[in-house]
Amino acid sequence: MSNITVKRIYASSEPGDGTRVLVDRLWPRGISKAKANIDLWLKDISPSDDLRKRFHAKPESWDAFRSAYAEELQGEATQAAAAELRALLRKGPVTLLYAAKDERYNNAVALKEWLDRHG
Repeated sequence: MSNITVKRIYASSEPGDGTRVLVDRLWPRGISKAKANIDLWLKDISPSDDLRKRFHAKPESWDAFRSAYAEELQGEATQAAAAELRALLRKGPVTLLYAAKDERYNNAVALKEWLDRHG
């Protein structure tokens, strides 16, 4: 069983969240850092600006986005952030936080799927 939860950053924090990690490149609009209650902001594990913008323009391209994002996650630029996230997961539950409105199709969901496959 995965100890990773995915949650919108606008939802209230809960004791069972464990370590709360923001996985967006940009700070979410309309929420203060105090209200966000995050433990870590891992910008480097978020999709590249180009990929994020392409997916935002064509949200129906979910499969293509997941594939391209998985490729980015295997790259050198994200290795330190991925290692940091894996270290947190060894210590306990982690909640991946995102700002997107779509709760089914967003980078945090894709990242959780990737982590579940690549531990």
